[in-house]
Amino acid sequence: MSIGIGSIHCVLPDTLVPVAELPEIEALGHEEVEFARSCGIETISEFDGLASGELASRACLELLDREPAQPDLLLMVGSRAPDVLLGSDVCRVQADTKLTNTFAFTVDGLGCTGSSAAWALGRDLLLADPAKQSVLITHASRPTGADRVRFPVTVIGDGACAMTLVRGGRPVLRAHRMATDGTFHDLFGVDYKQTPWYEWREECASPDRYRFELALHSRMRLGKLVKQVLADAGVERSDVAATLMQNVTASAYDFYSSLLDLPIHPVCGENLSRYGHLGAMDVVLNLDRLLATGGLAKGDLVLVLNNSPVAAWAVTLWEL
Repeated sequence: MSIGIGSIHCVLPDTLVPVAELPEIEALGHEEVEFARSCGIETISEFDGLASGELASRACLELLDREPAQPDLLLMVGSRAPDVLLGSDVCRVQADTKLTNTFAFTVDGLGCTGSSAAWALGRDLLLADPAKQSVLITHASRPTGADRVRFPVTVIGDGACAMTLVRGGRPVLRAHRMATDGTFHDLFGVDYKQTPWYEWREECASPDRYRFELALHSRMRLGKLVKQVLADAGVERSDVAATLMQNVTASAYDFYSSLLDLPIHPVCGENLSRYGHLGAMDVVLNLDRLLATGGLAKGDLVLVLNNSPVAAWAVTLWEL
């Protein structure tokens, strides 16, 4: 039996903060300020004082109000920084949601691409064990420290999502491919052991390596993955009704649209401008908003691209 989506639920705040009014803007250098102002993000979403675990629990609880069947597995996509060391954020979500008979674990180390890896892993686990019926996936986006401008990548917003994979669900996960390259594992980092959290600063070891070498790798990797996924499903590019990706900068949409000859759906840019980058939640939010637009029909194909500077890449084909 096919595996697809049961429900998606996204939690976003009412408070939207203009990027130009972020506290750290005045302390940034000229190049960083220009980046923040020109990346296509007008406002970011902000929850005041809520930890990642709290946000993820809220997303799961609100989804379970609509879909009360207890999932067999709870899969959390790791946050930028765990709420506790030597503890378990995902087991905190399990306790908050009272999913006592659900096995909980985390997918981590893949950055934004973690959500795509999670739904692929969830699909495989359901196919491997006919006794299991559903997987609950969750993620919460919060900045690593106090600052939200992540130069030269994006500007971080707050939010959380939850989604279920079930037998016979729609959209159906038709095909999926992913890849990693460990040579970029230390391109970004935070010296969290030597400083208190409010002084944490994400550092890019080489902005040029991010902009050029990683961009070249992403071009080759995503191009190859798209060809493989379409071949796996036995379809052509012309059969794809919509293409989504994660929300990092507005220029990234132009880059990948030109590269892959697949226009990125406008819903991505709308969410980027309004909420900023929401980490692994981006593609979940974009897919949810796309489905809510009502512009697609049953049987239409949606291609979801996802990548991160870890570096990891994923391409998923969904059939409505």
